[in-house]
Amino acid sequence: MQKTKLKWSKCLVPAFIFQSVVIGGGYGTGAEIAQYFGVNGMVGGLLASLVTMVVWSVLCAVTFEFVRIYRTFDYHSMMDCLLGKAGVLYEICYIVLLLIVLGVVNATAGSMFQDLTGLSSWFGIAILAAGIILLVIKGTEAIEKVLSFWSYVLYAVYILFLVIVFTRYGSNIVAEIGKGEVGSGWFTSGLQYSFYNLGIVPALLYTVRDAHSRKEVVTSGLLSGAIGVIPAILLLLSMGCNMAEVVAAETPVSVIFAMLDMKWLYILFEIVLFGTLIETGTGFIKAVDDRIETAVTKKGGKVPVGMRAAIAIGSVAIGICISTFGLTGLISKGYGTICWGFLIVYVVPMLTIGIYKICTPKMAV
Repeated sequence: MQKTKLKWSKCLVPAFIFQSVVIGGGYGTGAEIAQYFGVNGMVGGLLASLVTMVVWSVLCAVTFEFVRIYRTFDYHSMMDCLLGKAGVLYEICYIVLLLIVLGVVNATAGSMFQDLTGLSSWFGIAILAAGIILLVIKGTEAIEKVLSFWSYVLYAVYILFLVIVFTRYGSNIVAEIGKGEVGSGWFTSGLQYSFYNLGIVPALLYTVRDAHSRKEVVTSGLLSGAIGVIPAILLLLSMGCNMAEVVAAETPVSVIFAMLDMKWLYILFEIVLFGTLIETGTGFIKAVDDRIETAVTKKGGKVPVGMRAAIAIGSVAIGICISTFGLTGLISKGYGTICWGFLIVYVVPMLTIGIYKICTPKMAV
């Protein structure tokens, strides 16, 4: 009984970490869910979310198996094994994404804190920075425990949110599903949203370092897609309380909370999402730390005592600087552009070269 429990915990940790990092602040306003899923109607949105889940699951499963075989538990080692010298292209894309994400999470944290408390946004940024730095310094084990625990918290709050919405407006949601509306772009939207977030998968490789079988890592990959997309599905279903108005709103969740008129639930929802901002920043910086530490140890060097703290503090400081520009349009375009970069230098190679190397008998273990 104990062994079965241990195996499932191994499989769930990568999935929870993936979900923690991929959500970030993206689900906070509901804008992404409305833009990629809601615009296709309730049924169309659910179909689009299934497309996203399948893409995430397949790519996570293939990537996790690749790194298990070749023992490449940081993104630089993995890309070097996958593409050789051309792997530097992924690193360029990743650093650009890191800077964008750190700018976004800092700006979002400041805005959320100011809206909730009325205090300066700098207090929110300071709390975010402290949380990220502390977790990165604590290391892998602490990060896995905290991010996994927060996933349970997030799920509990999302389920509570959906139950309350369904209790009050269940007939509206059922009617919305009953319309059977399926927008023509549901499949494309599902693909776009999945590609939008795929660049982070190589940042989570440390989570499968203890896996010893193909079954474990493939299960982890499949669970990652499912666990990552379920919160989006729950939020989409809640939008059915007033689909047309919610999807058209700049901040969709604000319409739902205005209908509920439950301040305590709104505060709880925002606190949980603030925690996901810390998770996202931590996950991205942790990957850089792993990449540098691996490079140092491979050359026979010893990792300096303060290096992890320096990487965390330096990265957070850069993110804070970027957040002050408030270049929302540029950030939006940056996400879209970098998405194509990851598709070219990571997704396609992993699903072609990566699968070939996994299936090569003399390479398998």
